[in-house]
Amino acid sequence: MENLFRLVDHEDFFARRCVWVSGPVIIGAGPSGLATAACLREQGVPFVVLERADCIASLWQKRTYDRLKLHLPKQFCQLPKLPFPEDFPEYPNRKQFIDYLESYATRFEISPNFNECVQSARYDETSGLWRIRTVQAKGSSRSEIEYICQWLVVATGEHAERVVPDIEGLAEFKGEVIHACDYKSGEKFAGKKVLVVGCGNSGMEVSLDLCNRNAKPSMVARSTVHVLPREVMGKSTFELAVLLMKWLPLWLVDKILLILTWLVLGDTGKYGLKRPSMGPMELKNERGKTPVLDIGALEKIRSGEIKIVPGIKRFSRGHVVELENGDELDVDSVVLATGYKSNVPSWLQESEFFTKNGYPKSQFPNGWKGNAGIYAVGFTRRGLSGVSSDAMRIAQDIGKVWKVETRQKQRTTACHRRCISQF
Repeated sequence: MENLFRLVDHEDFFARRCVWVSGPVIIGAGPSGLATAACLREQGVPFVVLERADCIASLWQKRTYDRLKLHLPKQFCQLPKLPFPEDFPEYPNRKQFIDYLESYATRFEISPNFNECVQSARYDETSGLWRIRTVQAKGSSRSEIEYICQWLVVATGEHAERVVPDIEGLAEFKGEVIHACDYKSGEKFAGKKVLVVGCGNSGMEVSLDLCNRNAKPSMVARSTVHVLPREVMGKSTFELAVLLMKWLPLWLVDKILLILTWLVLGDTGKYGLKRPSMGPMELKNERGKTPVLDIGALEKIRSGEIKIVPGIKRFSRGHVVELENGDELDVDSVVLATGYKSNVPSWLQESEFFTKNGYPKSQFPNGWKGNAGIYAVGFTRRGLSGVSSDAMRIAQDIGKVWKVETRQKQRTTACHRRCISQF
């Protein structure tokens, strides 16, 4: 108790409310935070979940486009302890996945503290405890809270903040510029020339949606990309890859996938989508770069309804875009499908476990646990299956310590009671 009082600064003792948490504090109420909370609930460990938005899974609820579906079969995307409903399709859509997450939170009695934004989190060497400072917004009022705990679980994930590239002249572009996280539907772009910057899964799906809504999309393919069919002979390509990797070396699995892809999709390079020298699964494992699973965009690219263009040199003269090959495009709007990044460096005051870019320094499968009671979930670059793996390990690890400490406290309390009764 002496240490607990010592770690509160005298000058701001009365300025903020201090809350002691007997279990871990989980930062983030997306799939990563929910999965960890559910596994802790099964272990009987108390916890507090902090979420800056006003709902769970805010990325899915507020920053995804309407047509979004899970790219992988549902069995690879379910969270621990609760499978998807049997009547859900193999690839649940956005609304179905959100419904699943809502029911997941209800099932495991997870009630996050919403509208609470973490300002800083640091480990106090003197007390051996974590100090997490937050600002909570309720209507027009704001209050500061400091949580004190033994364990900190970082569950803000890989998609906390949008990435906006620094392109010359973009700020002076006269048309509309939005990030893919603000894109909902191509309906309002009907008849317009839209430049989609980025050729990953988001860029492909946005371009396809624009095309289906009678817009005229051009997609920037500056870097190499693996485009694979979502299914081969009625079987999920990802499921096939997972099955093959149980028996074959990674390089051979990649060879088989690329042969099957060539048979199904043909040579994507002749459409401007050049493949990396590294195979798709090796690239995913080594650099976390996910291959594109085609759901119809390639057909539109073949027909010319989606145009592939090289990298952007600069934006100039109102609506004109200069490309790296010297060509110029006249476009009405720009959608930046340029991905996301971790926001951990903006609030976590720690440098041993996380890199300056906000990812664990240790690679999968060892990036879930650091020293001094810090954990990370959702940073494996292996999607929701990686989330589940991390969450179960973290809960088991914390659960062991928590149960031992609880038993010790119970023995101490019982001993004190016996001593008192003797008097």
